[in-house]
Amino acid sequence: MDAVQQRAKRTSLAGLHIASILLAGTGLFAKLIALPAVDIISRRCMLAAFFLLLIGIALKRGFVLDRGRDWLLMLLCGLLMCVHWVTYFHAMQVSTVAIGMIALYTYPVMSVLLEPLWQGSRPRRVDLLCALAVLAGVYLLVPDFSFGTGAALGVLWGLVSAAAFTLRNIVQRNYLSAYRGDTAMFYQCLIAGLAAWPFVRQAASALSPAIWLQLALLALVCTAVPHSMFAGALRALSAKTAGLISCLMPVYGVALAWMVLGEVPSGATICGGLIIVAAAAFESGRA
Repeated sequence: MDAVQQRAKRTSLAGLHIASILLAGTGLFAKLIALPAVDIISRRCMLAAFFLLLIGIALKRGFVLDRGRDWLLMLLCGLLMCVHWVTYFHAMQVSTVAIGMIALYTYPVMSVLLEPLWQGSRPRRVDLLCALAVLAGVYLLVPDFSFGTGAALGVLWGLVSAAAFTLRNIVQRNYLSAYRGDTAMFYQCLIAGLAAWPFVRQAASALSPAIWLQLALLALVCTAVPHSMFAGALRALSAKTAGLISCLMPVYGVALAWMVLGEVPSGATICGGLIIVAAAAFESGRA
């Protein structure tokens, strides 16, 4: 590897970490924006699609899908992303950023269990062991399970979010992998925003300028920009490296919530989170 390639790799690694921190910052907005999750997601997605389109035009990137079937698959992925984002934000709103984010990061283990079934094979033993480890981690998040507690509801909604994200990733990896990440994200943000729109509770005219500013920051700084950075970094780095770095997002997210919101995770949450993130990183490294 020559000096130019090494420099490009270091730049891409730094970009991935910055993108991960920005994406981890989405959890803050679930708490800071005084709106229901579906209202936040609908407007976030519409604004993010607009910003992604502007970035694509500035970088002279195309957004054309090649086949008619791909439009239907992209529609399915967009609907799954709508479910993923709404339930993810709701999970953090009813519990804490730490619980919602850690519950979401069960998705790498869900992926290695479901994808073999999708392809007509069986999960490997090591993947089943990882799944058991994740269950232990989830138990530590909610040792005294009750539907009346915010922690339990946060974990449940986080697991629903993880399942929707897993299904979207399987469809995208098997049928839409020819498209750049920012192209897929543009369509999926647009579809998710439109799908959530009928369920929005507060009219746009009722929102204060401060809320619109928060929504714009969420859409641009924590959605459009980091997803474009991820797409650019993958030109110099492997998908495995990107997957491993993305497993740091719960760590970044919990740290940001601690510093900005004053949410101090309990010892059990930290232990459960470490188990889940370790299992996610292990599976991402083997991908």
